[in-house]
Amino acid sequence: MKHQHPAREGAPAVSPSRLAAASILHRVLRDDSYASPLLAAESLDDLSPEDRRLVQELVLGVLRWRGELDYVINAKTNRPAEKLDAPLRVALWLGLYQLRHLERVPEHAAVNESVELVKNSRAWRGASLVNAALRAETRERTAAPEDRVKQPANRLAIGLSHPKWLLERWIERLGLDEATNLARANNEHAPVALRINPLRAPSLARVLEELSAIGVDVRKSEIAPGAFVVSGGHLTPSARGIREGWVYVQDEASQLIAYLVGARAGERVLDIGAAPGGKTSALAASMGNTGRIVAVDVYPSRLATLNATCHRLAANNVSPVAADAAFGLPFEHSVTFDRVLVDAPCSGTGTLRRNPEIKWRLAAVDLERFAGLQSALLDTASGRVRAGGRLVYSTCSVEPEEDEAVAAAFLAAHPEFVRIDPDVSESVRTRDGYVRTFPHVHGADGFFAAVFERGEGTESRSQA
Repeated sequence: MKHQHPAREGAPAVSPSRLAAASILHRVLRDDSYASPLLAAESLDDLSPEDRRLVQELVLGVLRWRGELDYVINAKTNRPAEKLDAPLRVALWLGLYQLRHLERVPEHAAVNESVELVKNSRAWRGASLVNAALRAETRERTAAPEDRVKQPANRLAIGLSHPKWLLERWIERLGLDEATNLARANNEHAPVALRINPLRAPSLARVLEELSAIGVDVRKSEIAPGAFVVSGGHLTPSARGIREGWVYVQDEASQLIAYLVGARAGERVLDIGAAPGGKTSALAASMGNTGRIVAVDVYPSRLATLNATCHRLAANNVSPVAADAAFGLPFEHSVTFDRVLVDAPCSGTGTLRRNPEIKWRLAAVDLERFAGLQSALLDTASGRVRAGGRLVYSTCSVEPEEDEAVAAAFLAAHPEFVRIDPDVSESVRTRDGYVRTFPHVHGADGFFAAVFERGEGTESRSQA
């Protein structure tokens, strides 16, 4: 991926970080791409650490605050933001985000480079509009543009930069204060968590010493056994620990899911929805690279990412399989496993800090669609759990239709399974005996997990 717009001869330079951010935002807006893999792309490796951090700040910041930014664009240009050509909208996003949210960026840099981005993209006529809108913002900036909106729900949606329908759902279920705190947490920087990889790392002490040497301080996670959270410094992709596979950056809640599976040395494990491989490689580590993990994902391209992850982390007991598990698995029905993880596709509303573009793409109808897929995956998985074996169902959603409702329907349809109480901190247990994390409560991504066990001497009802 190249982070260049066609430049005019003699045009003022645009900083590499802003060029890269604009390129990524164009792809997110135009192609429905996801920002996270683009921000992790090797094409950013030639940027300085400072520039790379600015790219991440600009891209994720714009996507988090897109609702507010579009409202300001509407007010400053007298045009609907969604009707603007992509180069103009992206340039305005970047300029307004810097002016409104980044105190250390000089106003002239935010304005001038945003104008040059438009010119360099050949959108000549739009440069004056961008210039006028951004200069008006420097003169007439208001701290809370939502104050001008009369309708309470619309005012809240602009102020918290979330879709109105999603906020209304959360308010109905959680209450106004809790929903507000969740939305505010979604607009904050997600903490960096990591796990030590015993398949590569010389020792825990040696890894912590290496991290300290590069100015990275960590603390133990309060919710995920074995996890660490970065409490100081910056862990870059070029750091030795990451480069050599000693550590793997993975959210605390994601690590907690792998812990719940409880995979042991020599066991057979089925991992459905395995890519990109974070949980899979964690399972391999807990098994000491013994036994076998069958890692299933529907997309071969995502399995390629899983393969790369497992190779870098020396997770050698993993067998990738490309299959749509909602319609069954490509091996004999008699093949069963000690542990099965269904890490189901979902709305992703628990990961909006890291993937803020999701909230602008979701619709309420998507929740029902995901729930149907999740139930189909669980039905397939249930037929692959040996008697006495464990089945873990997880999502990175905070929506009950995808979580508690799916788990309850599964138990009703499969009496050969029972829910078991997970061995986790009380702070992440629900009253119904499930596991749930929230960004605003636990600092981790919003995950849900249900742990089931198949009774001894029972037969599965699944035909998958």
